Amino acid sequence: MTAQISALESLRAEVPGAPDDAMTVAPRTPEEVATVLRYASTEGLTVQVLGGGTHSGYGNPVPPDVVLSTQQLAGVEKWEPDDLTLVVGSGAGVGEIEEMLANRSQTAVLPERPGAGTIGGVISAGVSGWRRSRLYGTRERVLEATVVTGDGRIVRGGGRVVKNVTGYDVHRLVVGAFGSLGVVVSVCLKLWPTPPASATVRVDSPDVASRIARPLAVLEDPTGVSVFLWGTAQEVDALGERLGGDVIQGLDWPEDPEGAFRWSLRVPPALVVDAIARLPEDWIYVASHGVGEIRAASEGLSGAEQLRRWAEDAGGALVVTASPIGGLNGFDPWGRPPPAPEVQRRLIAQFDPARVINPGRLPANL
Repeated sequence: MTAQISALESLRAEVPGAPDDAMTVAPRTPEEVATVLRYASTEGLTVQVLGGGTHSGYGNPVPPDVVLSTQQLAGVEKWEPDDLTLVVGSGAGVGEIEEMLANRSQTAVLPERPGAGTIGGVISAGVSGWRRSRLYGTRERVLEATVVTGDGRIVRGGGRVVKNVTGYDVHRLVVGAFGSLGVVVSVCLKLWPTPPASATVRVDSPDVASRIARPLAVLEDPTGVSVFLWGTAQEVDALGERLGGDVIQGLDWPEDPEGAFRWSLRVPPALVVDAIARLPEDWIYVASHGVGEIRAASEGLSGAEQLRRWAEDAGGALVVTASPIGGLNGFDPWGRPPPAPEVQRRLIAQFDPARVINPGRLPANL
């Protein structure tokens, strides 16, 4: 135990955004992450995993004893442009990785406006970009993941080839698990080539997008509707002309709405128009037609309970993605619990027996 404490002391680091009374560490390798988690499991300490902090608003997190920063797990291990794969540490910034890939006309199809978000944060929160209506979401882009479990085992799932079908699906399970199955330390991502031309077309209605086949995305906010296109210059010009709106060269992605409370309203795609009409008047939003997600922001909770009831009755959900400390006043951040929480509990028990990593983040306070 003395050796473990000594090892932890050597990993101490300043971690912006961490609570003042928590021990803060920044391990550099999977083995050092395992040392931290073994100690935490033995001592019954709660561990918050922190990347860029942009997805820390989900759930009802328990105040941490230890904050484990992924800032030192940010290296690019292997990039194979010809094979369209990238192996990268979970602490790498999404923006920096996408900028690097753009130099070879490639993308990992991660969120388009990531801010300080990291690869590990995007995967753990299960967040996808607006382009998933055509290019699929984050879960489908993870080919392999290396994870350190709560009791300090280093586990790898998946494989670094696109058609890999062997092994335990750890790489899929950790997407959206909020660290409950372990700390993601590195991943292999499937990349996508980017074509030479792109454009954003402002149109009067989302129905206009039906004039073309498979746009990259169709987004609506309070100012109007945008259709996003890419392809060859000739293709983009022809599609823009067919849509008949104002054409802006390039992909003019909107920023996510900002407010005291931030929301993800998830409904069947056919109900997006109805969902927009049901948003409280003072909420700002960006809605994805064809996907069924509306990202919204508000300054209060007024109207949220009624909107959640409608969404859940329609087979969807209204999830709080960020809120002021103490601002929910008993409003559940996730809403209706999943139908089989015991299955999730048993799965978590296999990976984090002492439940030390990010407790309280998941639905039903798991």
